[in-house]
Amino acid sequence: MLFIAVLKGSIVFLADLVRRLPPELPVEVDFLAISSYAPDTGRVRIVKDLDVDINGRHVVLVEDVVDTGLTLAYLLRELDQRGPASLAVCTLFDKAVRRLLPTPLAFVGFEVGDDFLLGYGLDHGERYRNLRDVVAGDVNALVADADAHVPELYGGGGGTVGT
Repeated sequence: MLFIAVLKGSIVFLADLVRRLPPELPVEVDFLAISSYAPDTGRVRIVKDLDVDINGRHVVLVEDVVDTGLTLAYLLRELDQRGPASLAVCTLFDKAVRRLLPTPLAFVGFEVGDDFLLGYGLDHGERYRNLRDVVAGDVNALVADADAHVPELYGGGGGTVGT
């Protein structure tokens, strides 16, 4: 089974996920990285492609958060054209309330609302990925100052900030 993580947010989840799989299951991992063509357009491009051929392979695409479904639809089309034997999606967080396109999610960790999530690999401006917990951040405060939540989150707290 080949697990493909979408970089960078899903890397922590992928690591924990594969460690929980039975040792007799042959597991291979690879990575994709995507970038927006233009912010807030939903249009993306692959900036780091797979190192392995997925033709005829059973593939699980591992995402950190699925919200509108636009990025996921693009990735599924791209990967499906490469001829996998099967293609399933596993996401840690499903923001179904933001969905614009129907998305086939085989495995969902948690369904969440519209909060802006930080920690456990999730970031804003490359900050907060190393938080052990997942917290809701104030996106307006983060846009104004990417370090807005550093004192309360790295100083001990946890939980929800700014909301």
